[in-house]
Order: sequence, then C-alpha cells, then structure tokens
Amino acid sequence: IYAERDFKYNGIKQGNRNALLYTDPSVDGLKTGHTAEAGYCLVTSAKRNELRLISVILNTHSAQARADLSRTLLGWGYGSFEKVSPIAANAVVGTAKVAFGKADTVAAVLAAPTLGYSTGPSGVQLAKQFEAWGIAEQIAPRIVQAPPGVPVGTLVARGEVALGFQQLSEMMGVAGITVVGPLPPEVQIITTFSGSVAAQCRHPEALRALLAFWQSEACDALKQRHGMTAA
Repeated sequence: IYAERDFKYNGIKQGNRNALLYTDPSVDGLKTGHTAEAGYCLVTSAKRNELRLISVILNTHSAQARADLSRTLLGWGYGSFEKVSPIAANAVVGTAKVAFGKADTVAAVLAAPTLGYSTGPSGVQLAKQFEAWGIAEQIAPRIVQAPPGVPVGTLVARGEVALGFQQLSEMMGVAGITVVGPLPPEVQIITTFSGSVAAQCRHPEALRALLAFWQSEACDALKQRHGMTAA
C-alpha cells in the first residue's frame, strides 16, 4: 500500500506525497510528514538487487528538499554497501593447486572477501602455509591482521572479516561468530604451551605443584571446554 502513487476516496483522487515513488522504481515507501516544528520529513524504503535500504531525512525546509536528500542518501547507501552471503560451515569455497604437497589440491579460501589471522605464532605459520599453497599473493589484498591483543573472532563478529583463523581456544566463547572447525590434519597448526620454574622463584614448590595440577587428568575436561587438548 505504501508504494501506491495515488488512490481515490469518496470520489476524490489523492496523490502520494512521496516524490521518489514517481522517479525511482526501486522505491516502494514509506512515510512522509510535516509539522511546523519538525519540518518536512521523509522515511524512504527501497530495494535493489535483493538489498533493502531505509533512509530517514528529518527537518528539511521543503518537500523537494526532503526528496533530494533522500535520493542522495539512498545513492550513497547503494554505492557503499552490497549484499553478501556468509560462507556456510564445512563448505569448500575454492581449490588451489599445491606443488609438492601431500595432496594435489587443498580446500582454500579463495572466494572469501576478507581473511583474518593473528600477529602471533599461528598467524605467522598460516602465512607460510598460504605461501606453500601458492595463493599468498592472490589473497594479500584481502588479508586483515588483528591488532595485538584483539581476537580474530572479534573482527569476524564486527563484520570486518568474513573468514578468520586463530587457535580454537581464542575463538570459543566469542559471541556473534560460527566456528567452522579445525584445519585439515595435514596442515594443522599446533601450539604447545609449556611451563617452567625460574631459578630465582621464591616459591618453587608451590609453582611445581601448580604445573603438576595443570598436567593432571583433573584439568583435561577444563582444557577441552576451552578448545585445548592435553599434551
């Protein structure tokens, strides 16, 4: 009903005051308004290539001004954003030829619009793996490296990265993301955590007891809940 340009009531034809309905076929609504205090206002809805945008213009000086500003805002919106579909879990989005690898081809991320990894050891190792696959140069413009201390999952949740890589323990518990799963076994990156007692430690026995507890079976379930496995 909001897209109708006019209607008749009691024999009187009434025209829609949304001027964009007459000039932009993608516009299908939504609400005009005017008061002396609020000025001329317009909430516009439009849909182009399955992407729905809604613009809001308030407190302009005329009906023409609200239409012009709405048209400009929609133009900026459709020029700045696009509809993308997230990569489904376990989906292979492309393949890359691997020279001298354990397999002829390997599941790759060539179709991902942006890729993220950390500045830590796992990120360094992953960069080497991309080079081994022969895709490092191709995906370089799409790489987003997380700042130190910022989990890659956070960038994924913000929409800054489409597909992120980091230790599973760093990904688990981050709201707004889907953990697809580990890398294939042949290219799995394992980070081993170890502990030691410093020579100048003031309470060496207490620290040895703590390290022994962390190594015990009593901690196995806790490690697994946080994406880690016992050494």
